[in-house]
Amino acid sequence: MQSHPFSQSGQSAESIQSRPIAAVILLIGGSVLLVLSAALSIAVGAADISLATVWESIVHFNPDLTSHQVIHQLRIPRVIAGALTGAAFATAGALMQGMTRNPIADSGLLGINAGSGLLLAICFAFFPGMSFVHLLFFSFIGAALAAGIVFGAGSMVKGGLTPVRLVLAGAAVSALMLAISEAIAIHYNVGQELAFWYAGGMQGVQWAQVKIIAPWILGSIAIAILISRSITLLSLGEDIATGLGQRTGLVKAVGALLILILAGASVSIVGAVGFVGLIIPHVSRYLVGVDYRWIIPCSAVLGSLLVVLADIGARMFNPFAETPLGALIAVIGVPFFLYLAMNERREL
Repeated sequence: MQSHPFSQSGQSAESIQSRPIAAVILLIGGSVLLVLSAALSIAVGAADISLATVWESIVHFNPDLTSHQVIHQLRIPRVIAGALTGAAFATAGALMQGMTRNPIADSGLLGINAGSGLLLAICFAFFPGMSFVHLLFFSFIGAALAAGIVFGAGSMVKGGLTPVRLVLAGAAVSALMLAISEAIAIHYNVGQELAFWYAGGMQGVQWAQVKIIAPWILGSIAIAILISRSITLLSLGEDIATGLGQRTGLVKAVGALLILILAGASVSIVGAVGFVGLIIPHVSRYLVGVDYRWIIPCSAVLGSLLVVLADIGARMFNPFAETPLGALIAVIGVPFFLYLAMNERREL
């Protein structure tokens, strides 16, 4: 199979190339754009607020002004949550693609998001009023459950886990878990609570939630960067990584734990937003090369930027009835996925 710009197929030890200058430019430029996008995100919405007012509320907060209260209590937590979850989804996708050598790996496509959602549905139905900390914990369990079923089912197929077979297993598990979640929602009348999760979005995010997920996500991204060299070697093949002295079992275990934390924390706060972890690592790889020491931090920055910009679009299309965030990203993600799947068709 011929390699294409977004594929990891056909890599060898000699093909490890990186573009550190391009990566540094991307990190700096992306960070600047992220700050500007965050400021715009705070300003736009059902009640537009000028950028001057945003700046004034940050440097001279006045609790008596409604606009300042809106900025601090609603808009800033929302944009921080978007940046954190975008970075988390993108980093999880980069880890999955590097560890499995699967160019179409993503937490949404492999059922991890649906697993988190199923456990959240169970919590809404049987344990109403559960604290966000406990919801986060069960979201992690759901992500682990889905991942175990998908990889277990995929491994039982003759010929092993090919990229397309893994995605097909993920689609089947996602459909099953979504159906169970919907049945629970209908029977126990918790459809309103789950509607937010199905659509994906950051309406109503509060500082308390941001403070809980921030250490988990930032810590996981930091660890992902620390093991990035090992992920690069794994992306060449397990035999090559082992031959170069890597403890592949330990690296995979740590990577899998990071993926579950990143996906579980993100789904618990913004819902089933897919395709971020599919698109962004490919874009990063195309721009900075195949070295995960650059792919992972660049993916985190670009993932944050994508989700923040998509959230702006969600509010601008219809300010009084926001467009679901997941739908906007899927408009980009579905064609991208189809392109990648067509390039992997020989593995069916």
